[in-house]
Order: sequence, then C-alpha cells, then structure tokens
Amino acid sequence: MPAIIPLKQGSLHINWQKELAQAFTSPEQLLAHLAIDPAPWQAGFAARRLFVMRVPRPFADKMVKGDANDPLLRQVLPLSDEFNEVAGFVKDPLDEHDSALPGLLHKYRSRVLLVVRGGCAINCRYCFRRHFPYAENSPDQAGWQAALAYIAAHPEINEVILSGGDPLMAKDEHLARLFNDLAAIPHLKRLRIHTRLPVVIPARLTDELRELLSHNRLQAVLVLHINHANELDDDLSLRLNSWRQADITLLNQSVLLAGVNDNAQTLCDLSERLFSAGILPYYLHQLDKVTGAAHFAVDDNKAKALMAELLAELPGFLVPKLVREIGGEANKTPIDLGLEPDFS
Repeated sequence: MPAIIPLKQGSLHINWQKELAQAFTSPEQLLAHLAIDPAPWQAGFAARRLFVMRVPRPFADKMVKGDANDPLLRQVLPLSDEFNEVAGFVKDPLDEHDSALPGLLHKYRSRVLLVVRGGCAINCRYCFRRHFPYAENSPDQAGWQAALAYIAAHPEINEVILSGGDPLMAKDEHLARLFNDLAAIPHLKRLRIHTRLPVVIPARLTDELRELLSHNRLQAVLVLHINHANELDDDLSLRLNSWRQADITLLNQSVLLAGVNDNAQTLCDLSERLFSAGILPYYLHQLDKVTGAAHFAVDDNKAKALMAELLAELPGFLVPKLVREIGGEANKTPIDLGLEPDFS
C-alpha cells in the first residue's frame, strides 16, 4: 500500500458546507472571477430560469482564467442554446418520473437506486435529471422506512445505489443511519455511491465518511463523475488515497460532451489521470437526450471513432465502456463499435 501523503496545511479542516454556501450562482460573478468579458455570453444568462446555476469555488479555481472555451466552464455556463427545442430531446429521457416509491427507482432487477438528496453541489448544464420532480421524490422518515421495507421484501436485490441529486449532499450523520439500516438487510452485498460532489468540493471526502463506509458490512463502491483530466487535481487525488487504502473501490463515469471531451487525446489524458489516482474508468455515456442539452450531443459515428482511437492508444483496462441508457431497458446498452475483437 502506498503511504498516505499529507494534505496541504489546513486543507483537512475545510468545511465543505461552507464551500457549498459560497458557490457562484451568477454567470456574471463567475466570469468576473475568471477575468472573462461577459458581453459575448450575456444572451445565454437567462437560461438560469430553465435550470439554476451553481458552481462551487474549488471547481471554478480549476478553470483556466481568461479562457472562455475552458472545458470545465463550458459544462456549467448557461447558454442561449438551452432554449432550443430539438426533436428527440425530452424532459424525462430515461422514463424515471414514475418510481416504485417516492425516492426509489427499481430499474434493474438486482439493483435499486435511492434518491438520497434532490440537490447537487454543482448544476451541470447537460444533467439528465435537470427536470426531475425531486419535490415528489424526497421521502420523509416514513418514506425511508417504506423504501427499506421494499428492499427487504425483494431478495433479488443485492446492491443499493445512492444517487440524487447528489447523495453526499446529506450530512455524515444522516448517511450513517442509512448505511446501518441497509447493512441490516441480509441479502444486500454492496453499497454504491454515485457522486460528483468530491470532484467539485474535495473537502467532502471527510475522514468520518470514509470510516463509515470502511466499517460497514456492505462492500463500498464510490463512483465519481469526472469528464476532463483538469477536474482531477492534487487535492482530490490525495484525499482519495486514504479511501483506496480503506478498500473502497473507486470507479469513474463520464459523459461524452461536445466542446468538452470529444477528442481522443482528451479522453486518453482523462483515463491516464484517473488511473494515476487509483480510479478505474468505468463508463463513457452517450448524452441522455434531455431538453436543453442538445448542444452537448456527439453523434454515434464520432463516438465510435473516438473509441477506436482509445483502443489503439490505451491498454484495455483504461478504456471505459461506451454506453447509452434507454428508458425502460433492464440495463445500460453498450454501443457496438463494429470492430473485430483483438485478443493479442
């Protein structure tokens, strides 16, 4: 095991909730912070009415000042393109708005998804749940007990996925109760957490949260959402080091986004940076066709060509699976690259 490298002085004591409260909510403020003239982008700022803007300062600090085309900025800046009505792009692209119970989605036979929190630390403009009815899917205590009872009554379920919003928006005390309640269900094996919060506020990876997971009976998997190598800085890498040592599996899933990572070298750099931090590339998603995000779409032919370049450049374990999710399907759908298998 590699030794834990000390974090920079004081970084262990950064309050992630304070960082959250200080997030940018105005495009003008964010662009001023980045020394970018807002005038060319002014027309798009009204898109905040469609989807609220929120960008934590630690994430903004990873952006290149003065670069209006920065790939991290592009993911979060409201644009006038969001008003375009495009055929095939809908508010509920994955047919999720009708759930088994409030906050509980049972899309896959052996796995259920719990919507732990409706909010996110960052509002990515391509989010497939930007229109999700969180108000109707935020269970109270009785609702949580109903969800736990549902899981306990379905022995085919062996894994619970905590999602949202972002599940790590919940405080550690709340998560501790949830982890313990889930561990008490005998047929469960794994607990998976899908989160972007540590990427945008690394201080969310508290020692307390790590200990809760490492001492729980269920095998813990942390699935991060990182789209570009610049999102994975030294602070996040150092914090994740102790999570690896606690036997918590680290995976990453990305979304293929025009103007952000639709370039073979960019994707190669991402896989290499992930692996250097002990994170395995897991999925590369084709964009879910949600209303307001069509300008991020990359067509399948280009996606397949990019994957062919990755396969030629990277070892197989660093090549994520190219998939799309289709509403009503029992699993993610791999996209056939049309390549002959190479077992050499």
